[in-house]
Amino acid sequence: MKMINVESSCIKSVGFDEEKNELVVEFQNGRQYKYFNCSKGLYENFMNSSSKGRFLNDYFVGTSCVRLV
Repeated sequence: MKMINVESSCIKSVGFDEEKNELVVEFQNGRQYKYFNCSKGLYENFMNSSSKGRFLNDYFVGTSCVRLV
């Protein structure tokens, strides 16, 4: 999965697998999380948001995710 660097104080890069509807977020501290059941529309809204950290908290925190090693 191709990771795209983003401008954010807490998020370093983001990747999206459209076939699996999975979002991968790499934080500035190097930790990566995979979020499941992310539609393409939600991913696009996330990428276009002015605050990716706030968007992540509002729409993804509390959903199914796994920490990647």
